[in-house]
Amino acid sequence: MGNEHIAIFSSSEWAERGFCKQCGTHLFYRLKQEEHYAIPVGLLDGSDWDFTEQIFIDQKPEFYTFANDTRMLTEEEVFAQHANKS
Repeated sequence: MGNEHIAIFSSSEWAERGFCKQCGTHLFYRLKQEEHYAIPVGLLDGSDWDFTEQIFIDQKPEFYTFANDTRMLTEEEVFAQHANKS
């Protein structure tokens, strides 16, 4: 498989999403002005992950808690962080 199997959908003015053209699996989310791709962890093999950051923490359900301490960013902080990179 290669790039010819990936469809890209412009989901907003600042972001796009990639999908498999054959099965529709969500492959990535990307801010258009950056080279950073967010991919679903389920696409990768292995379990040796260093979980260090949570985003949109202000929208997290109260019952949703991780065991380790992480850097926590609110929605406002996430958008401010990326706005400063343009």
